[in-house]
Amino acid sequence: MAKQEHISETPATQLLKAQRVAFTEHAYAYVEHGGAQHSAEVLGLDPFTVVKTLVMQDQDAKPLLVLMHGNRKVSTKNLARQIGAKSVEPCKPEVANRHSGYLVGGTSPFGTRKAMPVYIEESILALSKIAINGGRRGYLVGIDPQVCVTLLGAKPVHCALAE
Repeated sequence: MAKQEHISETPATQLLKAQRVAFTEHAYAYVEHGGAQHSAEVLGLDPFTVVKTLVMQDQDAKPLLVLMHGNRKVSTKNLARQIGAKSVEPCKPEVANRHSGYLVGGTSPFGTRKAMPVYIEESILALSKIAINGGRRGYLVGIDPQVCVTLLGAKPVHCALAE
Protein backbone atom coordinates (compact mmCIF):
# COMPACT_ATOMS: atom_id res chain seq x y z
CA MET A 1 0.00 0.00 0.00
CA ALA A 2 1.45 3.36 -1.01
CA LYS A 3 2.02 5.82 1.80
CA GLN A 4 -0.30 8.79 1.40
CA GLU A 5 1.49 12.12 1.27
CA HIS A 6 0.87 13.99 4.54
CA ILE A 7 -0.72 17.38 4.06
CA SER A 8 -0.11 19.85 6.89
CA GLU A 9 -3.10 21.42 8.56
CA THR A 10 -4.50 24.79 7.57
CA PRO A 11 -6.93 27.02 9.51
CA ALA A 12 -9.62 25.53 7.24
CA THR A 13 -8.86 21.88 8.04
CA GLN A 14 -8.44 22.71 11.74
CA LEU A 15 -11.95 24.20 11.76
CA LEU A 16 -13.45 21.26 9.83
CA LYS A 17 -11.82 18.77 12.21
CA ALA A 18 -12.90 20.75 15.30
CA GLN A 19 -16.50 20.72 13.98
CA ARG A 20 -16.20 16.96 13.21
CA VAL A 21 -16.88 17.49 9.50
CA ALA A 22 -15.99 14.52 7.30
CA PHE A 23 -13.80 15.55 4.36
CA THR A 24 -11.45 14.04 1.82
CA GLU A 25 -8.13 15.65 0.81
CA HIS A 26 -7.09 16.27 -2.79
CA ALA A 27 -3.62 17.71 -3.44
CA TYR A 28 -2.46 18.73 -6.92
CA ALA A 29 0.32 20.74 -8.55
CA TYR A 30 -0.81 24.37 -8.37
CA VAL A 31 -0.55 26.43 -11.55
CA GLU A 32 -0.68 30.24 -11.38
CA HIS A 33 -4.01 31.41 -12.87
CA GLY A 34 -5.04 27.77 -13.47
CA GLY A 35 -8.09 28.17 -11.28
CA ALA A 36 -10.85 25.68 -10.63
CA GLN A 37 -10.81 24.47 -14.24
CA HIS A 38 -7.18 23.36 -13.87
CA SER A 39 -7.68 21.64 -10.51
CA ALA A 40 -10.78 19.84 -11.84
CA GLU A 41 -8.82 18.64 -14.86
CA VAL A 42 -5.80 17.29 -12.96
CA LEU A 43 -7.95 15.68 -10.24
CA GLY A 44 -10.40 14.18 -12.74
CA LEU A 45 -13.36 16.12 -11.32
CA ASP A 46 -16.28 17.84 -13.01
CA PRO A 47 -15.54 21.62 -12.90
CA PHE A 48 -19.21 22.13 -11.93
CA THR A 49 -18.47 20.32 -8.62
CA VAL A 50 -15.25 22.22 -7.92
CA VAL A 51 -16.28 25.32 -5.99
CA LYS A 52 -14.18 28.46 -6.03
CA THR A 53 -14.11 30.89 -3.10
CA LEU A 54 -14.17 34.50 -4.29
CA VAL A 55 -13.46 37.46 -2.01
CA MET A 56 -15.55 40.43 -3.11
CA GLN A 57 -16.65 43.73 -1.63
CA ASP A 58 -19.73 45.93 -1.72
CA GLN A 59 -19.91 49.67 -2.46
CA ASP A 60 -18.72 50.42 1.11
CA ALA A 61 -15.68 48.11 0.69
CA LYS A 62 -17.24 45.61 3.12
CA PRO A 63 -15.87 42.15 2.25
CA LEU A 64 -17.99 39.11 1.43
CA LEU A 65 -17.36 35.61 0.12
CA VAL A 66 -19.05 34.08 -2.91
CA LEU A 67 -18.94 30.32 -3.50
CA MET A 68 -19.33 29.59 -7.20
CA HIS A 69 -19.07 26.58 -9.54
CA GLY A 70 -15.58 26.28 -11.03
CA ASN A 71 -16.93 26.66 -14.57
CA ARG A 72 -19.18 29.67 -13.91
CA LYS A 73 -18.63 33.40 -13.43
CA VAL A 74 -20.44 35.64 -10.93
CA SER A 75 -22.90 38.22 -12.20
CA THR A 76 -21.99 40.99 -9.78
CA LYS A 77 -25.14 42.91 -10.83
CA ASN A 78 -27.42 40.00 -9.93
CA LEU A 79 -25.53 39.36 -6.72
CA ALA A 80 -25.71 43.01 -5.62
CA ARG A 81 -29.45 43.09 -6.31
CA GLN A 82 -30.05 39.91 -4.27
CA ILE A 83 -28.02 40.97 -1.24
CA GLY A 84 -29.33 44.54 -1.19
CA ALA A 85 -26.06 46.21 -2.18
CA LYS A 86 -25.60 49.03 -4.69
CA SER A 87 -22.65 47.23 -6.25
CA VAL A 88 -20.32 44.27 -5.74
CA GLU A 89 -16.84 43.84 -7.20
CA PRO A 90 -13.91 41.46 -6.70
CA CYS A 91 -11.32 42.61 -4.16
CA LYS A 92 -7.79 43.28 -5.33
CA PRO A 93 -5.58 40.25 -4.51
CA GLU A 94 -3.72 41.98 -1.66
CA VAL A 95 -7.03 43.12 -0.10
CA ALA A 96 -8.53 39.63 -0.50
CA ASN A 97 -5.43 38.15 1.20
CA ARG A 98 -5.79 40.59 4.10
CA HIS A 99 -9.51 39.81 4.63
CA SER A 100 -9.26 36.03 4.30
CA GLY A 101 -5.80 35.33 5.69
CA TYR A 102 -5.21 33.11 2.65
CA LEU A 103 -3.30 33.73 -0.57
CA VAL A 104 -5.45 34.19 -3.67
CA GLY A 105 -5.58 30.80 -5.36
CA GLY A 106 -5.64 29.15 -1.94
CA THR A 107 -8.66 30.86 -0.38
CA SER A 108 -10.95 28.67 1.69
CA PRO A 109 -14.27 29.90 3.10
CA PHE A 110 -13.41 28.00 6.31
CA GLY A 111 -11.14 29.52 8.96
CA THR A 112 -10.90 32.99 7.43
CA ARG A 113 -9.09 35.74 9.33
CA LYS A 114 -12.20 37.97 9.27
CA ALA A 115 -15.79 36.82 9.65
CA MET A 116 -17.53 37.73 6.37
CA PRO A 117 -21.00 37.04 5.01
CA VAL A 118 -20.95 34.02 2.69
CA TYR A 119 -23.15 33.61 -0.40
CA ILE A 120 -23.41 30.31 -2.24
CA GLU A 121 -24.76 29.73 -5.75
CA GLU A 122 -27.96 27.81 -4.97
CA SER A 123 -27.35 25.00 -7.49
CA ILE A 124 -24.19 24.02 -5.53
CA LEU A 125 -26.45 22.90 -2.67
CA ALA A 126 -28.09 20.32 -4.96
CA LEU A 127 -24.77 18.49 -5.43
CA SER A 128 -24.01 15.45 -3.25
CA LYS A 129 -20.33 16.42 -2.82
CA ILE A 130 -18.14 19.38 -3.73
CA ALA A 131 -14.39 20.00 -3.85
CA ILE A 132 -13.50 23.36 -2.30
CA ASN A 133 -10.20 24.96 -1.35
CA GLY A 134 -8.72 23.60 1.85
CA GLY A 135 -6.68 26.69 2.70
CA ARG A 136 -3.64 26.52 0.45
CA ARG A 137 -2.78 26.59 -3.21
CA GLY A 138 -2.97 23.12 -4.76
CA TYR A 139 -5.20 21.65 -2.07
CA LEU A 140 -8.94 20.92 -2.19
CA VAL A 141 -11.18 19.20 0.35
CA GLY A 142 -14.20 17.13 -0.62
CA ILE A 143 -17.25 17.87 1.55
CA ASP A 144 -21.04 17.84 1.57
CA PRO A 145 -22.11 21.32 0.31
CA GLN A 146 -24.63 21.62 3.18
CA VAL A 147 -21.60 22.14 5.46
CA CYS A 148 -21.27 25.61 3.90
CA VAL A 149 -24.75 26.47 5.17
CA THR A 150 -24.49 24.87 8.62
CA LEU A 151 -20.92 25.99 9.41
CA LEU A 152 -20.68 29.30 7.53
CA GLY A 153 -24.31 30.41 7.41
CA ALA A 154 -23.96 30.64 3.61
CA LYS A 155 -27.02 32.21 1.99
CA PRO A 156 -28.20 30.79 -1.35
CA VAL A 157 -28.17 33.21 -4.31
CA HIS A 158 -28.68 32.99 -8.10
CA CYS A 159 -25.79 34.84 -9.74
CA ALA A 160 -24.05 32.31 -12.01
CA LEU A 161 -23.11 33.11 -15.59
CA ALA A 162 -21.74 30.48 -17.98
CA GLU A 163 -17.99 30.90 -18.58
